[in-house]
Amino acid sequence: MKNITSKPDTTIDYLIASDFDQTLSFNDSGSVLAEMVGVSDFKEKVAGLARSNLVQQGAELAYLLRHDPAFRGVRLEHLIETGKRVRIKDNVKLFAEILSDGLDGYRFQFFVISAGPREVVRSALAGIVPPENVFGSEFEFDPKTGEICSVLRVPAGNGKVEVLQELALEHQISPDRLIYVGDGSSDLYVMHDVNSRDGHTIAVSETKSIGRIANRTVLSDNAVSVLVPILEDVLKWDSHQIRELFTSHGLALQDWDKIHTDWITFHS
Repeated sequence: MKNITSKPDTTIDYLIASDFDQTLSFNDSGSVLAEMVGVSDFKEKVAGLARSNLVQQGAELAYLLRHDPAFRGVRLEHLIETGKRVRIKDNVKLFAEILSDGLDGYRFQFFVISAGPREVVRSALAGIVPPENVFGSEFEFDPKTGEICSVLRVPAGNGKVEVLQELALEHQISPDRLIYVGDGSSDLYVMHDVNSRDGHTIAVSETKSIGRIANRTVLSDNAVSVLVPILEDVLKWDSHQIRELFTSHGLALQDWDKIHTDWITFHS
């Protein structure tokens, strides 16, 4: 049996990128921000934009922050405070630390790519993920009023693909060593791109559209659960080694159900 401390002959880097909202967090940062500034119909606004196909999926909050009068009072400090109020999943910090330390002699570089405001995500992950490793929607603020006066970049849809490709080029990571983790329809473009180039994709929700294309789906409230398909599919570890790793970090892998689900509907 391979020892978990054994190392390959050469060091191989993997780049892991993850969405933020409902992937590393329990709640949607847009909902948290809307509640904080007193916008009660945020979900209806997002649904209306989705029906109109005016913006890419995931970019609704960026659009509202720039164009909706109800969000005109949002300032930089509101975005930072929103991040502090977002409830992140259990053991996100441990997940990042394990990747940073390396596994089985392999080095992992971890990035977060979100369509949410960059300041929100950086605030939520402060002390966990270096700010330079967090990519989100970027805004320009009016120096006099503090209002958002323009949207500089939104990593949603194809925007996420562009960010991931730029990171792979910058860090000289081949496409087959890309791993992407996401939860919803806004991750479809980047998952298709990663899959088409022999990378690995992991879904963390039961959303059918993403479950159909992700290589693996993991459902858990604990962020370290994402390590399971990485260890199994990428590093080829067995269940004993995986349990041993979690135990070494004070975690007992209690329930591990592997279920293949077929979604079937009949019409008369």
